[in-house]
Amino acid sequence: MPRIHPTALVAPGARLADDVEIGAYSIIGEHVEVGAGTTVGAHAVITGHTRIGARNRIFHFVSLGEAPQDKKYAGEPTRLEIGDDNVIREFCTFNTGTVQDRGVTTIGSDNWIMAYVHIAHDCVVGDRTIFANNASLAGHVEVGDWAILGGFTGVHQFCKIGAHVMTGVSTVVFKDIPPFVMASGHPAEPHGLNSEGLKRRGFSADALSALKRAYRTLYREGNTVAEAQAKLEADAAAHPEVRQLLDFLACAGRGIIR
Repeated sequence: MPRIHPTALVAPGARLADDVEIGAYSIIGEHVEVGAGTTVGAHAVITGHTRIGARNRIFHFVSLGEAPQDKKYAGEPTRLEIGDDNVIREFCTFNTGTVQDRGVTTIGSDNWIMAYVHIAHDCVVGDRTIFANNASLAGHVEVGDWAILGGFTGVHQFCKIGAHVMTGVSTVVFKDIPPFVMASGHPAEPHGLNSEGLKRRGFSADALSALKRAYRTLYREGNTVAEAQAKLEADAAAHPEVRQLLDFLACAGRGIIR
């Protein structure tokens, strides 16, 4: 049986795995599903059509699955889906999606999400990301695997942040950030390749060399994005990392930071 504090309120329709723990004064809504091994701290509110996977650690005062902050929202049964093994710290707010887009906000697995992070409607967050305190995503944002957002990073709606990106503190993102890039500033500007992060994740010396060449082609040689894409095609066949960069550039809807 789930361990539910006597002061917590759990709706009859909520589905909790047998070893879930719910802290004092928390509220779990009718359409919520919580997977095995997940713990929920005190004063949390989990509502809406929300599905949470296994072994998540959800701390105090979070709000998960509340209605999107979108004036077009009219009460449709949109969703929030959270994967496994995430840490979600105090006062985080994750909203459900909207029918104008995907209808679901998606958080992957093994993410480390610090206090006061906001993830708005229809966002897609990958796996193994880190969001430092007060990082915020507006609606419809995509964040790739292994990305790290520094404290107080703010991301404009519809932006895409590629895999292995790292942003500095108080970065303001108005355009897409390609994979593997470090960025900071207001507005965000590129500041080199995230070489140290890539080394820690086991990227080979050959892969790092190819990505450094790609970064120079994209940012240091005066090429337009289209010119850089054409020049990078030669390396893409031999280096999947360069192909990943090219695939991102091909679908960068808001343009990339320059």
